[in-house]
Order: sequence, then structure tokens, then C-alpha cells
Amino acid sequence: MKTTLKRGVSSNGTADGVAALPPTPFTRVARYGPPRRHPLRLVGRILLWLAAVLFVVVGGVAGGFFLYYVDYPLAAAAPKTAAEKAAQKALDEVPPADHPATILVMGYDKRFGSDRTTARESRSDTIMLVRADPGQKTISMLSFPRDLSVELAGCKNHPPRVAKINEAFTDCGPRGTIETVRKLTGIPINYYATVDFRSFISVVNDVGGIYMDVDRRYFNDNQGGGESYSAIDLQPGYQRLTGADALAYVRYRHTDSDLYRNARQQEFVKAFKHQVSGVSGALRLRGVVRTIAENVTIAGGGSKQLGAETLLSYAKLLYELPSGNFFQPRFEALGENRVTFQLSASTEELQRVVDEFVNPDVEAAAKASAVATGAKPKPKTGKGPPPSEVTVEVLNGNGVAGSADDAAYLLARRGYVAENGGNASDQDIFETQVYFDPASTDGEAAARDMAKLFGDAEVRAAAPDAGLETTLLVVVGKTFQSTLAPVPKDTTPKYQPPKVTTDAAAVVPLARQAQRKVDFPVLAPVVREASSALSTVVPMRVYRLHDEDAVRFIFSGPFETDYWGVQEMGWTDAPILDGPTLTRRIGGREYRLYFNGPKLHAVAFEQDGAAYWVTNTLLDALSNETMLAIAKGLKPVRRQ
Repeated sequence: MKTTLKRGVSSNGTADGVAALPPTPFTRVARYGPPRRHPLRLVGRILLWLAAVLFVVVGGVAGGFFLYYVDYPLAAAAPKTAAEKAAQKALDEVPPADHPATILVMGYDKRFGSDRTTARESRSDTIMLVRADPGQKTISMLSFPRDLSVELAGCKNHPPRVAKINEAFTDCGPRGTIETVRKLTGIPINYYATVDFRSFISVVNDVGGIYMDVDRRYFNDNQGGGESYSAIDLQPGYQRLTGADALAYVRYRHTDSDLYRNARQQEFVKAFKHQVSGVSGALRLRGVVRTIAENVTIAGGGSKQLGAETLLSYAKLLYELPSGNFFQPRFEALGENRVTFQLSASTEELQRVVDEFVNPDVEAAAKASAVATGAKPKPKTGKGPPPSEVTVEVLNGNGVAGSADDAAYLLARRGYVAENGGNASDQDIFETQVYFDPASTDGEAAARDMAKLFGDAEVRAAAPDAGLETTLLVVVGKTFQSTLAPVPKDTTPKYQPPKVTTDAAAVVPLARQAQRKVDFPVLAPVVREASSALSTVVPMRVYRLHDEDAVRFIFSGPFETDYWGVQEMGWTDAPILDGPTLTRRIGGREYRLYFNGPKLHAVAFEQDGAAYWVTNTLLDALSNETMLAIAKGLKPVRRQ
């Protein structure tokens, strides 16, 4: 399995000979995309997708990735204070635009004294990592409960200590949070963004409000005495939230916990992403960007000014993000100290969420759907052949003795047929390169799978006369540190029989009441999760939305703080219905399936000119099979 690309290589491939790449230049593979859209529409959509990336809203605050708006100065959101500049120095170097990058979003509560002018110390109300991976075409979000007990990194006037993670910002500002999160997770942080509550309200209002699927009745007016919490007054159901209501919703936690608030934050991010599209929205963008510039600080590692090329590359990623490639790993197994009210995560739990954040399983939804429906999973488009069918020759291009041998050994352990081919002619290659034969049917797909293992490898087509004798040729660069990226953990759930019961007595009378008030066929959810019941606060709501009738059924359970619901409405093109992860035809209905990783979060369908969907709890407590059974159990009621 010796390739014609090398000459005189010794058996150990280290010194006797030099493997040379052919003199004919390698050429990149041509890429083909969808038909061209009208330029104005494309520009408008990309700008608004960029606004969504820029203003990633979490926990009652907003954060963002990057700033770009034609003639708007990028420097407007650059660090200005000493604390902000110090935080920028703590960041890791910004990678090239086509490489994975991670931003730490810090939302804080800017507090004032009794005179409303004297600033008091601020609290970090939100800490969230967002990772964009252009190669995998994925975006991952990881929220940290603000009461999570961790070791704070500390700073000059505050020594390291164990405390709630949000106190890192209070002690040492954004730099303290950056260093604390990096030490906790081991994840390089390339950007940071900070913003306060007021800018959140302004931006939500600038885009005309955000349509959200509110799971239950939320109410608090602080008139009952006792501890004061933020005021909130929201009815359940899909609806448009303006700035103040949106802030109250994503900050709410006083009858559940940080885990639920983190889930509300992430649902808001997805809702914002769904809504900011179309040229009509682009007309509002100038006001949004102005608000961001006045209230948001955005910085990249290396103390460099953000470049338009980098910004647009991430805007393009979000714009073209495949359905289902928006991942939200969550903490699940957390301990709680009843005295200090601090949460704790074991080493295993922390490692689990970090692994899912960095290496999301892009096939999780398809595999989970297949398990729940009993269907065979469809092969992922562009997925290469199994490793056992791929032969690989590895050349050393980084000047570090033994690198090719290490890489070949590691690839062999992953199932590839790999061998050390010696040294490449160039020993100063920075980025690992993966070459494939463009005439090979599976060559490019195999090369892209291989590139993921090296994290930031560059995929290239070999020249026609290169004479490859293996499926792939890998030239390891200086980015190779004798490790391969971990394989995404298979998160496919095992099949569970639907945990449901049939109960028409409670819901059919309500459905008939609703039918007399709306102009579309009401479907009664006669199948429910077995441990759930109609909410005793608001079991059903009939209202108007977007000049159409709407009905919401609200169920509590399976736990005291969990609520799930059934939404029915005449508005069939609501933003929440955009981009289902998968579609499946079952029993004469075509269901749209919306997954959070392997968990089915919503099931929707259209029938008789109306839209219907079942929404899981905030923490996706209902199994995939249960969700499908509830959706299939929606039955029409007769008018009386």
C-alpha cells in the first residue's frame, strides 16, 4: 500500500527519505449550492440571520456573536473600559473563519443605588457558551445554572474560592467569568459578549416582538408580601412577546429552578432565530444594530478588530444551518445543597455535557425518530463509507518526529486501514491536510469524515496525476497534537412503550366549548401522558393570534413543575413551524418532528386548513413515543 507520492522513505518513515507531494498543484473541489436567490432577498436574510447570531438572547439578557451591517463601524461594540480590555486579553486566539469557534455570553443585571444614578456591583444573570462549527454545520448552546457551585478563578483583589458561578462576574468582571468557565470545561473561548437587561428589551421591541410557545400560566405581582420577585403576567399558548414580557419570561425561576430557566432561555434563542428572516425584517435591522452598539460589548481573542469576512462566514452558517443541527445539551443530574441553595455537578455529568456540546451527534434526531416509529434510519447525506473500508496513508508535515506514526496508530484504533508513509517534503505545514481522489465515488465524503477527527483539517482534492494508491492521504500539520477528536457519543434512546392513557371525559367538553368559538376544526387531545392532567389553573385557552383563532390545551405533569400542551390555530405559517428536523407520514397524517438532539420537543401537522402541534415540557420529560402517541390521538369533535 505504498503510494507513488513518496520516494526513498525508510521503514520507520522518519529520516532516510522525504515523501514529496507531486509538483502538480492540488485543486479544491468545486462546490455547488441551491439556485441563486434575488440578491436583495439574500442580503436581507443574511443580515437578519446575523442579527440572530449577534443577539443570542439568554436568561433575560442578550448576547451575541458578531457585528456587521454594511457601513456600520465594527469598532462600535469593541471593548472600551479597562475591565473589558482585560477580559479580551484572557481570550484564546480567534481561529480562521471556517473553523469552530466558541463565544461566552455574559448577561448581567446593571444595578443602581437608591438614587438610580450610583452604580452598584453588577450580577451575572446569564452565562452561556455558544459554539459554531462550520465544518459540521452545527451550533451548540450550553447554559450554566447561575447557582452552580464551582471554583472561581479569582483576580487581584479576590482570591480563588468555591462559590456560585455567577459570582465570578461580581468578583472579577468578565475576565473572571471567562477564566472560570474555561477552567471548568477545558473549552477554548475565542469571543465574549456582555450585555444588560435594558438592551434586551430594546432589541426585542426593535424586531417587533418574538413569537414564543409559553408552556403555562405565569403570574406574580409581589402584592402578597414576602420575598419580592420580578413581576410577570403571561397566559399560556403560542403568542408574541414584547420586550418587557419576554424579559420576565426568560428570567422567571421562582417556582421551578435554574434548569427550567435555562430551557426557557434556549427556547427563546430558537424563537429569535426563527423570526428574524425576510427582507421586511431587514428594514428594522438598523435600529437593532444601533441598540447593540450602545449596550453590547463584543470582543475576540488576540486583541484584533473583528473582520467582516469572519463575521459573514458565521452569519452564512446560521443562515444555512440544516434543520436539527441546533443543539442544546443540558445539565440533568445536579445535586442541591438545601442550606446554601447551591447546585453541584459531578465530574461525569460535567464531562457529559461538555462532550455533547463540542461533539454533538448530528444523526441523533434521525436515529431517535427511527427507534420511536419503528422505521429504518435514512443514511445521512454525504456520510462516507465505514472506516474499515477506508485505506489511509499518513505523512508527517509538522517536523515533529513520530507524528505520522501516532496519527496512523490512532486512526487504526478507530477502525481505519492506516499506515505511516514517512515525511512530507514540506515540514512546516500548519493545518493538517486530507487529500482524496476526485474520481472516487466516496472519496470526498470519506475525507470530510476524516477531517472531523483532526478537528481543523483541510480537505483537498488530489491532482489527477497524483497517483494515490490509498483512499486518502493525510499530511499531519502543527495543529495535530497526537490526539484525535472524540467520536460523538451515540445518544439514541432505547424504545419505550408510550406512557399514555385515553381520557376523553375531561377534554371533549372543553374542545366542544372551543369549537363554538373558532372557525377551524378543533381536535380533542383524548390521549394524554399517563401521569398528567389538565392544568387546574388554566386548562384551556381560546384567543386570537395574527388575525386567526387559536386554542391551547394545557397539561401539568409528569412532575410538579412540568407542563406540556397542545396548540391549535388557523395561522399555518407561524415562525415556530419553520424548518422541522424530520417529516414522517404515519396513519394518513404527515407529521413534522422537531428535535432537541435525540429528544422530540414538538410534533406538528396541518389538517383542514389549520395547524396543530404537541409541545413537550421545557425539559423534554415526555418520551418520543409518548409525544407521537399524543399527536396521533388528536380527534375531531362534533359541533353541538
